[in-house]
Amino acid sequence: MKLFSSISAYKNTRPSVVTIGTFDGVHIGHQAIISQLLTAAEKENLTSIILTFFPHPRMVLQEEISIKLINSISEREELLQKSGIENLIIHPFTTEFSRLTALEFVRDILVNQLHITKIIIGYDHRFGRNRDATIEELIEFGRTYDFEVEEIKAQKSDEVSISSTKIRKLLFEGNIKTVNNYLGHPFTLSGKIVKGKGIGKTLNFPTANLQIEEDYIMIPKNGVYLVQSEISGNTVFGLTNIGTNPTVGGKLQTIETFFLDFNKDLYNKNLRLTFITRIRDEKIFNNVEELKSAIREDEYFARSFIKSLN
Repeated sequence: MKLFSSISAYKNTRPSVVTIGTFDGVHIGHQAIISQLLTAAEKENLTSIILTFFPHPRMVLQEEISIKLINSISEREELLQKSGIENLIIHPFTTEFSRLTALEFVRDILVNQLHITKIIIGYDHRFGRNRDATIEELIEFGRTYDFEVEEIKAQKSDEVSISSTKIRKLLFEGNIKTVNNYLGHPFTLSGKIVKGKGIGKTLNFPTANLQIEEDYIMIPKNGVYLVQSEISGNTVFGLTNIGTNPTVGGKLQTIETFFLDFNKDLYNKNLRLTFITRIRDEKIFNNVEELKSAIREDEYFARSFIKSLN
């Protein structure tokens, strides 16, 4: 896959098939579009292009809204790279770019810069200044500039349309099982392990404290989760507590993981947590002994669940 940091950086003049979107999460709806893109590229001998944007348009146009995203831009790039596309353009989304009219976007970018023969787009796609243009207008542009518009209907799962917005809501509710089903791959959080207060160690459950660099990443609902990580080439399972540790007087949200059958120094290492299932809500216990007992119960549940995966 070739990666381009802007539309202007793309210089290929081969006829192309293009799809456009923010692709947050690269969920199964996105995957359906990408699959159709690749099929068209092979069948019609076209080069495949995904055009995506960063920052997310709502971060730029609705600054008062603190939107949280499912993936960091590097994670999104990694997921899209696995899809088999030839070209990925991550274009900087700016206020100036948002002011392009639908005509300017189609004529100057899609036709003159990307040389499209076909565009594959979701049923609800809107584009141009103020997102005024719909797929019907895109079809009209296609007649003018000689490209085909192929519409993708809503990808359904349990009769619910998949969308990044719905997945974010499910993360807010802590529904990891449905999140993973809708994504078509497990939800992950990535960051650096930093020193915490050492509370877990005093409880005989030493934890790795994950610090996420990007402030726009969606954190699941507070609670205890079963996760897994790849550490030194080995798969290691763990219990991740997202919350404030209220039993011991914590105030700030942390992401702390007690890894099962693993007790090595991870400070300053980059780590990815892959979320498997949610175990329970974060609770306030009457004392530390009750907290330790609950963690032991979480560990028993986790080990039983892991066995069921084999």
